Amino acid sequence: MTVDVERVFREEYGRTVSVLVRAFGDIDLAEEAVQDAFATAAQRWPADGVPPSPAGWIITTARNRATDRVRREATRSDRQAEAVRLATLTAPELSQDGPVRDERLRLIFTCCHPALAPAARVALTLRLLGGLTTAEIARAFLVPEATMAQRIVRAKGKIRAAGIPYRVPRDADLPARLRAVLAVIYLIFNEGYPGERRADLAAEAVRLGRVLAELMPDEPEVTGLLALMLLSEARRPARIGPEGSLVVLAAQDRSRWDRALIAEGQALVRACLRRGQPGPYQIQAAINAVHSAAATAADTDWRQVVALYDQLMARAPTPVVALNRAVAVAEVDGPATGLALVDALDLDTYHVFHAVRADLLRRLGRRAEAAEAYVHAAELTDNAAERRFLDARRATLSS
Repeated sequence: MTVDVERVFREEYGRTVSVLVRAFGDIDLAEEAVQDAFATAAQRWPADGVPPSPAGWIITTARNRATDRVRREATRSDRQAEAVRLATLTAPELSQDGPVRDERLRLIFTCCHPALAPAARVALTLRLLGGLTTAEIARAFLVPEATMAQRIVRAKGKIRAAGIPYRVPRDADLPARLRAVLAVIYLIFNEGYPGERRADLAAEAVRLGRVLAELMPDEPEVTGLLALMLLSEARRPARIGPEGSLVVLAAQDRSRWDRALIAEGQALVRACLRRGQPGPYQIQAAINAVHSAAATAADTDWRQVVALYDQLMARAPTPVVALNRAVAVAEVDGPATGLALVDALDLDTYHVFHAVRADLLRRLGRRAEAAEAYVHAAELTDNAAERRFLDARRATLSS
């Protein structure tokens, strides 16, 4: 793809797929049509120039491709009726019925149907909304790529077999689907958070979080997720060094943090505290608020962070949460205590696990083991900024 096509793909893929899925009711048809449209753009735009409305061009081209395929595959008796139906789809993106007014958020709620397994809902929506590859989604779930490919295929098959309709859920249906919707939005954010490679995904997740907060203002976990993303996003300007390497939280120039986002996020955390209904996203937001409130890394109230992780473990006892808690414990009780907690975890395929082990081993003076752990972590990440950081840390051990 050319630079222009890649930019439009990042910005518009999810919306275009959302429009076509709702118009045609067929995930595979929508994906194939959108991919064909971008392939056509890659061929034509370098010679013809980028159209005045790139997004409109992609939607129109994809819709035409899908329409042509539907007409080709329709039986003779169905063609006339199908032609009449397709004639009404000239601008499906303009039809905004139901409680959810945003196309991409509508697709998230639609794919988070209770008939689908929770993991399948999240994986399928990541595929459709962000244009993420199967490998990227598998990495987010910490599972093999083949496993994730089967999961996505089965989800699509379930939708077809069960005849799950592509319609906006009723108000009464929204809370039951909320947990999966929040998971989707947060995974989209996390995929776009490291470095600048897919910063558009993080921005899209924040936008969806704001829309969802307007839609469901009385749901504290919605507020908590938005606060968590804002407080994390506020640190983005300081996360990447001048040479493109990752800068860890303790070494970041806090003057570069976005204070407006921090103030907004902290206000949302305080609103959550007043509700007195803590949940996983609210607790994670509170942890980030503690970091954001510290003038320097040395000022961080690590005992409060550990206490918050204890609450989080009581509600969401996952290995990744346990890993993050171990990092905080190491700041309070020392690296040896933290390392013992880390070594008890089964996260061998997760690059952050090895990076944390490496840092704790380095602090304990076990340099050879630390170097080996840094190598393993670098091998498991495909993020260039993270790899440069890990390689640099390993190099300091031998200097």
